[in-house]
Amino acid sequence: MSSTTTTDLAGIPEMPEVPQHLVKPVAPVVGRVHATRLCTKSRKASGFIRHVEIDVSGTALENSWTAGQSFGVIPAGQTPEGKSHKLRLYSIAAPTGGETGDGTIITTTVKRLVDEHWDSHKLVQGVCSNYLCDLNVGDQIQLTGPVGKRFLLPKDPSKHDYMFIATGTGIAPFRGMILDLIKQGMPSRVAMLMGTPYETDLLYDDTLQAWQDEYENFSYHTAISRHTTTDQPRPLYVQDRLSEDADTLQPMLASERTLIYICGLAGMELGVFQTLARILPPEQLAQYLTVSDELLADVDNWERSMIPKQLKKTKRVFLEVY
Repeated sequence: MSSTTTTDLAGIPEMPEVPQHLVKPVAPVVGRVHATRLCTKSRKASGFIRHVEIDVSGTALENSWTAGQSFGVIPAGQTPEGKSHKLRLYSIAAPTGGETGDGTIITTTVKRLVDEHWDSHKLVQGVCSNYLCDLNVGDQIQLTGPVGKRFLLPKDPSKHDYMFIATGTGIAPFRGMILDLIKQGMPSRVAMLMGTPYETDLLYDDTLQAWQDEYENFSYHTAISRHTTTDQPRPLYVQDRLSEDADTLQPMLASERTLIYICGLAGMELGVFQTLARILPPEQLAQYLTVSDELLADVDNWERSMIPKQLKKTKRVFLEVY
């Protein structure tokens, strides 16, 4: 793959060029479910979240994506109006090269949407999330993609350190990126910050704990927002880990090598930006966020509507929220 240099400034990554939209919605390819399993810490989690692997061998998607990209799913069936369902995008949870290394198995992490309508109090079920979670091994599925050119590891990952910040299924692209770094011998410092409402909702927890034990450069930090745990005496949101684990994380934030990636529910980025503004001196904050002195003096009153015009992330921050 060819690449272009964004800038020569210290700390700014050189990003790769990657293929996109090889498979378009008007002509999707057909994959087959290779594996599906719950990936929450406990079967008693507050939601149902599955790790779904899809065999795309023999299609244009085979060996054609990079960790951090997304792929499209077109659910089977039709809407009540008789139309085809709309495409939904899902983050790829597999490393570059897929689960088996030969580019044939693409993966995602999907949460069933099951809710109640505020007014009618009728059951609401997400079309595509439940479709994906209902699939069994061998079932066919229509796919498109890949999509995404920014939320990626740099061209030379070893030149940087990484702070990955996720809530819920936002961990999906980070699983793939970390596996890419593991394939390279974990050449960089990596801090994985994971936030969930309940400890039972942690995703890939056993795997992440094992990586922390195996790789000296890798640290795993969980934040549980709705209760305490043995290791967490008060409820924490994911951004609270930046200050709670300052001994480990602030030296990373002070380094010109460090890049910050944020993925998860929309709104989480504001809490991260506010915490960075509180704990970092202005010269360090400027490496990640451009903000006026006036706003910097009033951090508690920041609002998400200020992003990106008044609170502008730099090229060392990568954001994907939904």
